[in-house]
Amino acid sequence: MTARVVHVDSREHPGLQPYTAVRERDLVGREGLFIAEGEVVLRVLASRSELAVRSLLLERRRVEAVGDVLASLPDDVPAYVVPQAVMDAVVGFSIHRGVLALGERGAPLDPAELARRARSAGASAAGVLVGLIGLTNHDNVGSIFRNAAAFGAGGVLLDAESCDPLYRKAIRVSAGAALIVPFARCASAGAMLDLLAAANVEPIALTPRGAETIDALAPTPRALLLGAEGPGLPGDVIARARPVRVDMAAGFDSLNVAVASGIALHEATRGRRRG
Repeated sequence: MTARVVHVDSREHPGLQPYTAVRERDLVGREGLFIAEGEVVLRVLASRSELAVRSLLLERRRVEAVGDVLASLPDDVPAYVVPQAVMDAVVGFSIHRGVLALGERGAPLDPAELARRARSAGASAAGVLVGLIGLTNHDNVGSIFRNAAAFGAGGVLLDAESCDPLYRKAIRVSAGAALIVPFARCASAGAMLDLLAAANVEPIALTPRGAETIDALAPTPRALLLGAEGPGLPGDVIARARPVRVDMAAGFDSLNVAVASGIALHEATRGRRRG
């Protein structure tokens, strides 16, 4: 079992078509596919993710470094090996990492199922979900997925406005965590709260106005709800959840949402994580 290496010297090769104009196609979508960038992300995709690899695009000087990854992939996965000039011409910019992969998204996960899994996980770290409401910044979403993986959270729920975790930049910022942390899309914040209630998973609204602190919560199944930078969570969401704050020094109540998620996840999973 090993990927099929195909040496290519022309940008016109049909196998390279999915990689053309990467930035522009990031914006319009890839119809059930995604692009993963960099060796670290490729290794996560190939060895730890349930998502399938459809093909690779490698700058020829990077082949040796990922030789073990190639050996682990099925022989029906082509690995297109090109010189730097061809790679740059295909993707539309100078890509120094020299490693791209085309992956398949697979069937979307049912958000209600993700909530039920959290309930079944009880007091373990997997009993903690993250809920993203109105997060449109790919760096923040990628960082939150990285935090979710680091602390063993059971998954991430996203409302309709939050950006795609499988956007190339979000995957890269997540260090590949977006490829292994389960996530599901809800129609709205209200729908997210409805399914959490149905699954008996407590919604926790992270807000500077919270009367309680995150470190004081008992280990029960819950979802940590995070809003966008600046406006935070909508008032109607906070009203339907348990408002909790991250304790900070007097006179300052602002944290980057990704940083806040890391602190909250650390506290919410303290004592739940297995070594």
